[in-house]
Amino acid sequence: MSYQDLIYGVEAGIATITLNRPERMNALTPRLEAEIHHAFDAADADRAVRVIILTGNGAAFCAGYDQAPPSNSGARLTDPKGKSHADFIEYWQRTDAQRIAHWTHMWRLGKPIIAAVNGWAMGGGFWYQLAADLTIASDKAVFAQPEVRHVSNTTFLFPALCGWKAANRWALTGDHFDAQEALRIGMVNEVVAHDELMERTVALGLRIALVPEPSVRLNKAVTMMGIQAAGLYSGLILEGAFSALAHSSHNEFREQLFEAQRNHGLKAYLEMRDGPFQPEPMGPRSAKGRAQRAKNKKASPNKGRRR
Repeated sequence: MSYQDLIYGVEAGIATITLNRPERMNALTPRLEAEIHHAFDAADADRAVRVIILTGNGAAFCAGYDQAPPSNSGARLTDPKGKSHADFIEYWQRTDAQRIAHWTHMWRLGKPIIAAVNGWAMGGGFWYQLAADLTIASDKAVFAQPEVRHVSNTTFLFPALCGWKAANRWALTGDHFDAQEALRIGMVNEVVAHDELMERTVALGLRIALVPEPSVRLNKAVTMMGIQAAGLYSGLILEGAFSALAHSSHNEFREQLFEAQRNHGLKAYLEMRDGPFQPEPMGPRSAKGRAQRAKNKKASPNKGRRR
């Protein structure tokens, strides 16, 4: 199969799946998500592949689900305008159930998935790196679930992995946090220099590949099937119901957000949603992050100029 929105390659027993919509920060569309899971299956079926790496091209790992409308109408699929209450609820029930199926699909694979987070990991991208078996983060990585600010859901994977105190701090605000905070709360395995991300991730993959295949496959199953049997899957079933309820809770504020997008575009939508939260306490939009960017710009005054 040829892929339109990702790059798939195999080298030295490692299948690398690179999300390739850099102009949209690798935002997820139905087509891209279908391609990701087809690539997972292709890698799993290839006996020459021992490890799968999931990463992104450009400045983002994945910025979440694409918020742009699919047409020139100014409205997106999640906009309830013109839909009956029943159709709107059905859309979200089916969509949220499918997302949980995507994560459990990852856990059923016999090959471990390492997420190499090269930049922004937000919304659905945040969830994919949570669901990966291992996560290596660039020191430039930024994590967030800003969608909670427009009446949406977090995922039970977050407190299951990091504990409910840590998860609530970020899931109840939608605030961004950096790679070091992700490491502190146990969300990622390691933080590495940005330029070394793929080298270090491949090195880990090659180290895993030294272990006999049945041992890797069965020990992944011990962990991932065991966690589900211990209650994680029950939590995800409950999450699916609450996610659909959250997404269907279209109130006056969200209608104002959608009206801003219909009339003035996505930028106006994001400014209305995120403006009251600025500056962020952590990450590139924080006061610290802005000061660091100004410092870097001052230290490299010729950077970006044509010669």
